[in-house]
This record gives sequence, structure tokens and C-alpha cells, in this order.
Amino acid sequence: MSEIRIVTEVAGRVCALPVEIGGSVGDGDDVAFVEAMKMEIPVASPATGKLKLILVNIDDIVVEGQVLAVIET
Repeated sequence: MSEIRIVTEVAGRVCALPVEIGGSVGDGDDVAFVEAMKMEIPVASPATGKLKLILVNIDDIVVEGQVLAVIET
């Protein structure tokens, strides 16, 4: 199995984490939402797999390019 890191393309505050560790995600499924400039920006999985790690919590401040989660394919 390979691991794929899911990164955010925007800086902001993590406002939702709709998937739990161990859950299945599909290519394009939202795994987090980052609030930036009063908008909720979805962070999507780039592949189908199983969510291995969530590296942030709700209300954490993240920067552009930060790894939010890891999936196994």
C-alpha cells in the first residue's frame, strides 16, 4: 500500500472534518473544510483509499501547502 498526503491549497482555519480515521474516501471526496475569507474551501482527496491519519483538529490554523491528512491506497 502506498500513502498519499492530502494538502490544503489555502491558508485559514479548519472548520470541518467530515471523515473519520479508518473511513473510506473516494477520489474527489472532501476530507476537510478550511475557512478562508469567510468562505469554506473544501480539501478533496486526490485518490481512493482509506483515511490513515488526520493531522489537524477543528479550529487549527493551517498554511498553504500544509498536510492535513494521509490516506492509504
